[in-house]
Amino acid sequence: MTRRDRIPNLGGATAYILHRPHGATAALVRQLIAIGLSPFGCWPDLPPEALGADFVFFDADMGFDAQFAWAPGEAPMPMIALIGSEAPGRIEWALSHGADSHLVKPVGNSGIYSALLIARQGFEARRSLAEEVRSLKERVAERQTIVRAVVTLAADGVGEDRAYAQLRALAMNWQTTIEEAARKFLSLQQDQDPAHGGRDERFTRL
Repeated sequence: MTRRDRIPNLGGATAYILHRPHGATAALVRQLIAIGLSPFGCWPDLPPEALGADFVFFDADMGFDAQFAWAPGEAPMPMIALIGSEAPGRIEWALSHGADSHLVKPVGNSGIYSALLIARQGFEARRSLAEEVRSLKERVAERQTIVRAVVTLAADGVGEDRAYAQLRALAMNWQTTIEEAARKFLSLQQDQDPAHGGRDERFTRL
């Protein structure tokens, strides 16, 4: 892979600029067009079509939570803060909305391309981390489900090893994973006696 291959081509990308009409953003619009992006200005709200944008620039000085259709930190695209005031409260607010990069106002003719690339890389890294955390939580939940199923199967005193073997046998009979077998087994147990969690006698014969 060459160095040029590692640098993404931003041509054709869309960028929404959530900023009140102001000359401070004129240079930003010019540079985005020069880079190959299609910029769209808006204020005070992002239009629905902005959900499909490749980038969103937002005013860190006068922005507010209700402008966004997503919870703070859950933007579906890279976010770039436009910062004029370095008041700690405004910086903290911009960070809470997951700013992946920033530009200092008034925006000049340099730094915009770098901000775009940094924002995209930061967004991808954050999304990858979120997916990894989600996957780990699912794995933990699956293990807890297996433990619950084994404990339920072992309620008749057969022992945990025997109970686990029974769960594996269920998975083979149902032609599914042991995690799915555990979920199905617990669901059947609940349906059989949801008030007391009674055992289904079919499973004692495995």
